[in-house]
Amino acid sequence: MPVNLSAPDPASLLPVPGVELGIASAGIKKPGRRDVLVMTIPHDSEVVGVFTQNRFRAAPVTVCLEHLHNEAGIRALVVNTGNANAGTGEDGLRRARETCAAVAENLNLAPQQVLPFSTGVILEPLPHDKIITALPAAFGDLKPGNWAAAAEAIMTTDIVAKATSRRAALNGVDFTVTGIAKGSGMIHPNMATMLSFVATDAPVSCEALEAMLRHAVNKSFNCITVDGDTSTNDSCILIATGTTPAPVIMDDGDPRFAGLQAVITEVMIELAQAIVRDGEGATKFMEVRVEGGKDEAECKRVAYAIARSPLVKTAFFASDPNLGRILAAIGYAGIDDLDVERIRLWLGNVLVAENGGRAPAYREEEGARVMAAPEIAVRVDLARGNGVATVWTCDFSYDYVKINAEYRT
Repeated sequence: MPVNLSAPDPASLLPVPGVELGIASAGIKKPGRRDVLVMTIPHDSEVVGVFTQNRFRAAPVTVCLEHLHNEAGIRALVVNTGNANAGTGEDGLRRARETCAAVAENLNLAPQQVLPFSTGVILEPLPHDKIITALPAAFGDLKPGNWAAAAEAIMTTDIVAKATSRRAALNGVDFTVTGIAKGSGMIHPNMATMLSFVATDAPVSCEALEAMLRHAVNKSFNCITVDGDTSTNDSCILIATGTTPAPVIMDDGDPRFAGLQAVITEVMIELAQAIVRDGEGATKFMEVRVEGGKDEAECKRVAYAIARSPLVKTAFFASDPNLGRILAAIGYAGIDDLDVERIRLWLGNVLVAENGGRAPAYREEEGARVMAAPEIAVRVDLARGNGVATVWTCDFSYDYVKINAEYRT
């Protein structure tokens, strides 16, 4: 079961003025499953995105990158679950584009004003005819309060839907930020997450919104790992509708910039952590903080080495304080001039290792006590600079293997 994570209360998810969401069932993988989402946004909305760095990127990612550069602007998003439309070549691109054209025709838009997203099984043709058939039902369901249903519609192996909202009071004007995400397995992003859509009614220039997104992603979705696998479909979209009257936030010189960026980052961190808490088969949620590196990038490299290690993750599942596995991960993180004699390691508030070996006061029963909890903190001090980074991960349980072994059945 997910670690200290429950489905969001629909009443807590604040509508974003100008955004409407509609859900329908196309039966892509399971009959009756609500597996298609359409989102519409106002004219002149600013839309920015970051996408997977996997070289085998999915067809919808390629089409999104093409459409984001069109001068007419983005007016709609269409999302399907059950099929990734990845590893599908030119035929996959054709099907993604035909889906966009069908959405556009219904909304009196150009196809380039629609962004497509897919998630699910790789290397299978997208049943776009089923999606197109389901579109009228999705259009008929369009409403601003559909965020909770939208979060459920984009799930694959997720157990719990992921969504959250915040209010941002900036210079006496209240703005809304609401976002959803999906992801549970194949999580080791190098840009964002499996799928995430965040919207605000604040008026923001494209350049400022891009800066906010990259900052937020680097503090959230680029700080999680479940299994070390980067998906072919990872996409994170940030939308600013500008529907609440106020001067446009043009750049970071605007005093409102930092406040809105902080709220967007907070929303994305909550969504990112929810993905880890709902990691396939997860029973433990771990925060890995590495400090004292030469820079943030060095600290993140060490943190990820720990967080994605199968040996570390299985030890945490068993509540087994076999903490030499953490030292081994630090050692192979790729820092050639690392002085291991200066490193200190804590599990919770318990000092485990220092001076190149076990801390004299450490007792294994203390480590076992910390590891028995569902949420565990690991802290490492490299003692070589002022860099700091935090990564969130989960354990590997028997269910992780079972879920992935049975994924296509």
